[in-house]
Amino acid sequence: MNNDKRKIIIFDDDEDILSICNYILEEQGWEVHTFTDCNGITDRVAAIMPDVILMDNWIPDSGGIIATQTLKKVNDLKNIPVIYFSANSDIQLLADHAGAETYLAKPFDLQELERVINTVI
Repeated sequence: MNNDKRKIIIFDDDEDILSICNYILEEQGWEVHTFTDCNGITDRVAAIMPDVILMDNWIPDSGGIIATQTLKKVNDLKNIPVIYFSANSDIQLLADHAGAETYLAKPFDLQELERVINTVI
């Protein structure tokens, strides 16, 4: 087993979700980075170069759709899979519009979280 931990960034302004996801994913050996807004997103993501990104729909300031679209316009970042997550009933449409690889509806259980992450990495 190599020491290169898989890295994940979670963009969500809900501290409870961040702490739960952080705890679960660290237990599974992920290196977890969390942000409560998506300002300066390309610089943040480029500095970490995660294996996967979890993106909340209602992330300040610009929102998950614009944040995801911004990442997908950058050559070095566009291939990082984005999992769009939201309690919105139109989540599939939102994820498609954003250009995300897949989506996860809130509330979600931990099996779903693992399953969705495993589908994109």
